[in-house]
Amino acid sequence: MIEKTIYQFSAERLTGDTVKLEEYRGKVLLIVNTASQCGFTPQLEDLETLRGLYLSNGFEILAFPSNDFGQQEPLTGDAIQEFCQVNYGVSFPVFNKISVKGKDAHPLFRFLANKRLNGSVSAVPRWNFYKYLINQNGQVSDFFYPFTKPSSGRIKRKIDQLLNTKN
Repeated sequence: MIEKTIYQFSAERLTGDTVKLEEYRGKVLLIVNTASQCGFTPQLEDLETLRGLYLSNGFEILAFPSNDFGQQEPLTGDAIQEFCQVNYGVSFPVFNKISVKGKDAHPLFRFLANKRLNGSVSAVPRWNFYKYLINQNGQVSDFFYPFTKPSSGRIKRKIDQLLNTKN
């Protein structure tokens, strides 16, 4: 039987280093496909604020830039990191640009989008800033559409439930 957690996957950081997602075992994660030229790009600042609110409780955000929707991620490598840091103060991990849909989708996003694989949700990204909430056991807990702001009560309540905190 295939493990229904994100821990079976690896991803490449902007530095070129490969990270096993198992390194995030025990943390609640919000995995987001991002783009620097999207109408939702200002959510990067909200994501950083959300991270600050929960970081000490075992929460992390993982960003995966993608050019799949309207070619809204023209940047690559260090330029992505610089854009995120300079414009939005991002300090959470940003990975190398990947595809998040279709036949070229990164295996992580194939897993996140397919209930048969993840055992929880069917939610193929249809635009930038889809958000997948992962519990401390690496299982998909929920997902949020791009128009759901990271600062929304809905997202915070779900994170609080998983972390067993009250913010």
